[in-house]
Amino acid sequence: MIDFSLTDEQKNLQKKARDFAQEYMLPYASYYDKTGEFPTPIVKKAWEAGLMNLGIPKEYGGPGLGLVDACIAVEEFAAGCAGMTTSIFANQLGPEPVLIAGSHEQKEKYLRPLTKEPKLVSFACSEPGMGSDVAGIKTTARKEGDSYILNGAKFWITNAPHADYFTVFASLDPSKRHKALCAFIVDADTPGVKTGKPVEKMGHRASATSSVMFRDAKVPGENLLAGEGQGFRIAMQTFAMTRPAIAAFATGLARASMEFARAYTDKREVFSSKLREFEVIQFKLAEMYMKVETSRLLYLKAAWAADNTPDATIPASVAKAYATDAAMWCASEAVQIHGGYGYIDQYPVEKLFRDAKLYQIYEGTSEVQRLILGRFVLDGYQPAMENLPKWTGQKAPDF
Repeated sequence: MIDFSLTDEQKNLQKKARDFAQEYMLPYASYYDKTGEFPTPIVKKAWEAGLMNLGIPKEYGGPGLGLVDACIAVEEFAAGCAGMTTSIFANQLGPEPVLIAGSHEQKEKYLRPLTKEPKLVSFACSEPGMGSDVAGIKTTARKEGDSYILNGAKFWITNAPHADYFTVFASLDPSKRHKALCAFIVDADTPGVKTGKPVEKMGHRASATSSVMFRDAKVPGENLLAGEGQGFRIAMQTFAMTRPAIAAFATGLARASMEFARAYTDKREVFSSKLREFEVIQFKLAEMYMKVETSRLLYLKAAWAADNTPDATIPASVAKAYATDAAMWCASEAVQIHGGYGYIDQYPVEKLFRDAKLYQIYEGTSEVQRLILGRFVLDGYQPAMENLPKWTGQKAPDF
């Protein structure tokens, strides 16, 4: 039986996250957006409130919640501030390879400390010349005794300047692409590891993004995850677990766009009438609402699949592709409803518009999601109608 209701525990988590977003995120979103400062006080508050590291199992000191629960919280956070949410949620993405492929010893060493103090973890996959093409990674790992020597550079790495450790993807031989990819846990204080200056971004400015360089960085062999050549599998499984959350991010932003637009239509008067009285505006709000509702259902389905099935890749791609496009559309229409005021920084919708764009890019672009889905339809999808009849030359039924 399909049930769309939340449990009491999920409702409590939703309320807790919503209250946190309204008290600690929304009031300071403009400040961190304008200054580009890292929101350390907000991140610490989230950790103190028990709203970070939700996926760490109870045996390692965490709450042991599923992805559905995390996505419920993420939607509320993202409605408050996309950038802060990215900073906070990076601690779901960063340790995910350890959760997926780590040994008991690796999990004990690298997951439990996250529950003891507000440490940060970064997921280091993208490179200056490689984003969605994970198999094309150029950072190299050379076996030397019981260790691996890493050389290369990563780019667009969230929270990198503040990370305590990284989950890093490197290749034993770049010419072999995915077959040679490995995943490592790399402590930030490892000699030869250096982070760059945070880059200036169009949106998500409350999230620090920088490069990470590896120059003969010596990583213990015990920090290799799952064995040599397992990196591509780990990366793909990680994305299947985190892309539903990006859809939840986008849903929260789309919902905020709708709510800010709705509030504005009650205040603004044009042609001697409230803006809300115009049918064209009502249609825009209706479309926003439909997209928010659809996005939420898709991310919940994808998160459920991640929690309950061996492979959530397809529903995760559907959710991310749809919800991120929907967020961009809703933010754009919110600006349009505000008119000239939507284009200046005295109203929040211009920030929402800038923030929304990133959702269509990171953790696999919208085009990559469609590539995954197109290949699935052609090669993996099982048609419901097994025998399609010829359309011409049919005869009348004789029964």
